[in-house]
Amino acid sequence: MIFRNQLSAFFVILILVSTLCVQIGNGQSKQDRVVFKQIDNYTSENYNKYAPGCAVLIAKNGKIVFEKGYGSADLELSVPMKTDMVFRIGSITKQFTAVAILQLVEKGKMSLSDSVQQFVKNYHFKGYTITIENLLTHTSGIKGYEEIDAKIPNAIRVDFPPELVIDSLDNLPLDFPPGTKYNYSNSNYFLLGKIIEEVSGMSYQDYLKQYLFMPIGLASTYYDKPNEIIKNRAKGYTNIEGEYSNSGFISMSLVYSAGAILSNVNYLFRWHQALFKGDLLKKETLLKVIKPFQLNDGTMSHYGYGFFIRGENDKQSIGHGGAIDGFRAMEIYYPSKDIFIVLLCNNEQDSFMELFNNISSIVTSGSMTPEYKDLKLSDEILDSYVGSYTFFADKKQFIKIYKREGRLYADLSNGTGSNMALLGQTETTFYLPDVFRIPTTIEFILTNGIVTGLYWTQEQKEEASKN
Repeated sequence: MIFRNQLSAFFVILILVSTLCVQIGNGQSKQDRVVFKQIDNYTSENYNKYAPGCAVLIAKNGKIVFEKGYGSADLELSVPMKTDMVFRIGSITKQFTAVAILQLVEKGKMSLSDSVQQFVKNYHFKGYTITIENLLTHTSGIKGYEEIDAKIPNAIRVDFPPELVIDSLDNLPLDFPPGTKYNYSNSNYFLLGKIIEEVSGMSYQDYLKQYLFMPIGLASTYYDKPNEIIKNRAKGYTNIEGEYSNSGFISMSLVYSAGAILSNVNYLFRWHQALFKGDLLKKETLLKVIKPFQLNDGTMSHYGYGFFIRGENDKQSIGHGGAIDGFRAMEIYYPSKDIFIVLLCNNEQDSFMELFNNISSIVTSGSMTPEYKDLKLSDEILDSYVGSYTFFADKKQFIKIYKREGRLYADLSNGTGSNMALLGQTETTFYLPDVFRIPTTIEFILTNGIVTGLYWTQEQKEEASKN
């Protein structure tokens, strides 16, 4: 999820000497040591293009093999970044919400096939049944709560009870019948938080603390409360025209169970281990968590329960990203290689995915992905690209291009990609950093100055016409 406050920029970037906190596991091969040195050199030289500071952790075969903080956790106080610094992790929160729901299912207190209306009494279904599983897999058709017109100045600063947000969602039509399509929507996980409270009789944050955080020792993982003192909390920043400013206040009531958790790289690795070792869920339940969901027509999405699942066999990756005011987060797990990578940065710049993709590429293949620009184009140019484009090869498939807060994003109708940021390379060509390990671009086609279509290139070039 992305919330931005347009603050006046008044900081120049302060490049601090990296704080070394590297672990190289005993018995690592010479090749591994070369790879980790390459990662360290690359990140040291490049992190400051994306954020004042970042923390990186890499684990292999269940052991931490690289761990380091870079840059600054606080520009005003010149605090060096360390790996125990606590960051907002945004939508990685969805994993915790999904596991909480599945624990309640395992306890027999609810079922994945239960209707949401059993627990959220005032939510109407427009003639459809929306299940718990529809919420978990983003197949409910419920619009994102970002589309609610609150008619309140600076609404992101106001504390709203969950019931008020849900009532506002109830006034919006569904985007599609449940189970027929995939569309990433924060509203799904917002509703799941409310359902956790209704079923457990506890607040969302208390349930997570008692049944997720404490049992596996996640001491530095919290439900974010901006006014509380939290040890080692990194400050978040906004970058406008190359200068940093403090990220503005936002109410956690608007991100709630879709994105309100704080953690650090160590505890995200501990969370990963506990989940995959079966400390939180039964093995058969975990297999559903990390399996792409099948839509009504048999098409497979690329999302399970709180995780994106991309690729197959030895190229499969399981993970999630997080985007919230002042911070960006990304974690990924490669099962065939037993490699886990997490990157947390204290700036809300989408292009940080270039840093993550390069780190991931070095770890898994020994080389970096190509560097890509992020040109700032006029609203007039970006607006001309907004619309739906139907693929020539399959008329049932299309790509939706839309603009949010000055940037283009893309959704594929077959569910294999959504909320994909577009980085401008030229006025007509864009790179998609959210597509892991497969360089992907979109080139818009202009005929006599009018946008008539696009080329989608991912290993091969496919043409689509603008509807």
